[in-house]
Amino acid sequence: MSFPVTVLLSAALYRAQGRRRHEPRRNPLSVQFNHTIVGCQDNRETAEFWADILGLDIGKEWGPFIPLPLDNGVTFDFAKVPPFISEIQPQHYAFLVTEAEFDAAYAKIQRYKLDHWADPQQHGVNEINHNDGGRGVYFLDPNGHFMELITVPYGGWPT
Repeated sequence: MSFPVTVLLSAALYRAQGRRRHEPRRNPLSVQFNHTIVGCQDNRETAEFWADILGLDIGKEWGPFIPLPLDNGVTFDFAKVPPFISEIQPQHYAFLVTEAEFDAAYAKIQRYKLDHWADPQQHGVNEINHNDGGRGVYFLDPNGHFMELITVPYGGWPT
């Protein structure tokens, strides 16, 4: 297998600088998650719900999409499902948040009286978990998508 000279030079440059091949944002060859489309019955209601719970600002509407950008450059683009789709297949969306962001989001979950759970099987009704030394909670958005907030990544913080 042969590689273009620019690829080989780029890889050699990164190795010479002591960088790992897939170091985020430094290697133009790395794969990064950019955006996803979230299907919903009412894209405005859903975008506003997510933005409110997560403490984020909705972006400028673009075509059929209402974007919700995250701090790491990933965007959730909310779009109405076509009229012939009567039931949305629920998806799971997990967010790693700070302790302060968790407190603010959880206060909203409680204030809105949203059902929430300590685990994805919906046990521990109206409770949170303390997995990996952090806190986590599961709840549903207006379309039945499974939302998860955690303050520590699965397996804990790297040492």
